[in-house]
Amino acid sequence: MSRRLLGLTLGLLLLSPPARAQSGEGEATARFQSLSEEQKEVLRQRLREFKALPAEEQSRIRENLRRFQSLPPEERARVVGHLRAFEKLSPEAQAELRASAHTFRQLPPAEQAEVRKRFREYLQANPDRREQLIKNLKRWRSMTREEREEMRERLRERHHK
Repeated sequence: MSRRLLGLTLGLLLLSPPARAQSGEGEATARFQSLSEEQKEVLRQRLREFKALPAEEQSRIRENLRRFQSLPPEERARVVGHLRAFEKLSPEAQAELRASAHTFRQLPPAEQAEVRKRFREYLQANPDRREQLIKNLKRWRSMTREEREEMRERLRERHHK
């Protein structure tokens, strides 16, 4: 999630009905009023951007927001930590991760579950594999886009033999 989308989501969290219902309408208004004019304008702009999104994307964001709000505090903190780590990635790495997430979301739910299951099994099977995966990810992140594409091609060839 880009900084803009993170801000949009967190801004919607501030303005969303569940947040208002949990904290009271007056509290949400007070939080908004406590923002600087610049922060208010940024939030207004993000709301306009949200409203300009297709209905399907708005629904997806709202559902993610509902899921986020229902998480226990420690899980919320973990999610925010992951978002912050994502923000630190290079724009290329962010784009690549977004593309992978998009591809994953296109899979049928059963296939998504299978991918998650296999990945968990892979990581749990052997701690050395996990360490190797971490090393590979670091190496992958240091590669240029061209090097990554070359590596993908080699993996495809190896997979189809």
